[in-house]
Amino acid sequence: MVLICPRIHFYEINDQTWFPQYLREKVQSCLTLSWTFRVPLLQKASPAQLVASTLYGTLNAQVTSYTYVDFCAGAGGPTPFIEKDLNAQLDSRIPSSPHPTSTNTKGLTPRSPRILAEPTGGVKFVLTDLHPHIPDWTEASKRSENLSFVSEPVDAANAPASLNGKDGKKIFRLYNLAFHHFDDKLGMDILKNTLETADGFGIFELQERTISSLITMLGLGILMLLITPFYFWRSPGHLFFTYIIPIIPFVLVFDGIISSLRTRSSEEVQALMKECGASCDSWTVKSGHEQHTWPTGYMTWVIGLKRCS
Repeated sequence: MVLICPRIHFYEINDQTWFPQYLREKVQSCLTLSWTFRVPLLQKASPAQLVASTLYGTLNAQVTSYTYVDFCAGAGGPTPFIEKDLNAQLDSRIPSSPHPTSTNTKGLTPRSPRILAEPTGGVKFVLTDLHPHIPDWTEASKRSENLSFVSEPVDAANAPASLNGKDGKKIFRLYNLAFHHFDDKLGMDILKNTLETADGFGIFELQERTISSLITMLGLGILMLLITPFYFWRSPGHLFFTYIIPIIPFVLVFDGIISSLRTRSSEEVQALMKECGASCDSWTVKSGHEQHTWPTGYMTWVIGLKRCS
């Protein structure tokens, strides 16, 4: 990964107060679709499924130890789909033998309908935001008993005590396509609060400061032009602002390019951690770079885990 420039904190159109809420919701619906839609041949899995697989593979046995709190959920974004896919992976997991003969648990497991996963009840996910989207979250939570939300505004830089863990569960904070929105000062405040009150965090971005990412953003605009009639045909307004006055694809591409220039590398995130004023001594940080769309789209992730004392 070759970064084309230092991080630049330009402004995204969809973040601006002057941008009409009606159009903002249309853009957000496209962003959610970009998380959950899988392009045949070009994507082995949707980006939301990729996040679930990354959590499952990185946290390993600890994955069920956490409650996952999305601190920048917006209208719901990918989190309901991440919850569904992660719990599906846990449901299909084959339990270890009570008398194991080998410590290697990474091999292929036989398909047997008689062997069931250990009953966990599913890991829980919580939607929060500084600006709660109650109607959208209510609808999403109806579709899963493992998904809930906090109806009051939640500041990621000053999380309420109720989100600091309970019932023996540790808190894992999620920042899905969100952390690049914060300038360095706010980013450090959020990381400081995270390190002081949470037990883990995951920063997932679908873009990076590379030429390939800029190409992917152009491709996103083209993709939305192709699939909008199939997903938003019931919304005349969405069709109008896609094909007659193409504000929606323009904002998606423009903001996507700006998001790429805003996105931090793992090293830059860790630098903010060291400068935020909270101790990092008990934390382990892992990071990765996974292709979500062939040939140019990559997801970058940073996962921090607090070591048991």
